[in-house]
Amino acid sequence: MAKKFTYRGMEVEELQKMPLDEFIKIIPAKTRRSMKRMGHKMKTFIEKMRSHKKKNKQKPLRTQCREMVVIPEMIGMRVQVHIGNAYADIIIMPEMLGHRLGEYAITCKSVRHSGPGIGATRGSKAVELK
Repeated sequence: MAKKFTYRGMEVEELQKMPLDEFIKIIPAKTRRSMKRMGHKMKTFIEKMRSHKKKNKQKPLRTQCREMVVIPEMIGMRVQVHIGNAYADIIIMPEMLGHRLGEYAITCKSVRHSGPGIGATRGSKAVELK
């Protein structure tokens, strides 16, 4: 039997029934502070998310609000988070609660260098043996 996910001793169903004010009390201090202050971007995102859930669940919700904290209402939703030049598709899982959307949408690619170029010196063309 698979182990059920709990967040601070509460199961997902309990968290989803809980009002937002109660959830804010159990998240870590830094995220609690940002959720209490609730900037304009966060408020508009929550309103947009709630109206989007009522209308259609097939299309993902696009956002540039990378600092939005994942709340229990968002579990199971598809969200596309802006990464600078495109949008990264994310499916919100229970394990993401209390984290920010930007943590799951990496903005920089890892660099893959090829071999040395045309004007390279002989020394740079040598391959080190370890």
